[in-house]
Amino acid sequence: MLVAGNWKMNTDVPEGRALADAIAEGLSSTAADRGDVDFLVCPPYVHLPAVREALADVPVAVGAQDMHAQDEGAYTGDVSAPMLSSIGCDAVILGHSERRTYYDETDAEVNAKAQQARAHDLVPIVCVGETLEQRKAGEADTVVRSQVDGALSDVSIDGADELIVAYEPIWAIGTGESAAAEQAQAMHAVIRDDLRERYGGDVADEVPLLYGGSMKPHNAYGLLSQPDIDGGLIGSASLEAESFLGIAEKAAEVLETSGH
Repeated sequence: MLVAGNWKMNTDVPEGRALADAIAEGLSSTAADRGDVDFLVCPPYVHLPAVREALADVPVAVGAQDMHAQDEGAYTGDVSAPMLSSIGCDAVILGHSERRTYYDETDAEVNAKAQQARAHDLVPIVCVGETLEQRKAGEADTVVRSQVDGALSDVSIDGADELIVAYEPIWAIGTGESAAAEQAQAMHAVIRDDLRERYGGDVADEVPLLYGGSMKPHNAYGLLSQPDIDGGLIGSASLEAESFLGIAEKAAEVLETSGH
């Protein structure tokens, strides 16, 4: 079970360091309660060195929120995979709906970035999800499959630890509205089937599929209890150590009671 935090464009560097310190303190004091839950945080670029330092003594991986598809070049304002690898990043979020919406990012661009991430031993966290209009039109499955196929074309992996897919229904991101557990599970099953066709069952069945979309401590248990939901990509609830670790506690409860 993976609990990942996407801090988005929030906190200045001292605030980010304080948040990382609070997460580290919480994990150090109650590590025995978290079982086999894994952790990842994705702060803004400028926070990465400080956050890595703060989390050095606890089992929390650190990732970035995006990256360019080229190693280097005249791309003012962008950050490359080699840059992220050089400071010890483990993963990178790609294709988040906010990137697709605000920056017109396409599946082809997500695909180029995913291939680049793997070339530099970064784990791509590929985000997919439909709009409310697409869901109401009965197009959700088709849209999400198309995004998965587009993002992962020619992206080869040798094991399940080299890829993460996050399902984030756009209508549930930052709205306080969460997909019902059954809705989320149905879409995760669609994604799992697609990955089986692409990578085979042995690998695909172990690739972490995360749910993102207003997951909070109060609804985390129901979502994480679903058979194909392997964790969460947490937005606003990751900006407070108490709520972030509260979701992790629910994940640990799921593992203890269901063995999921």
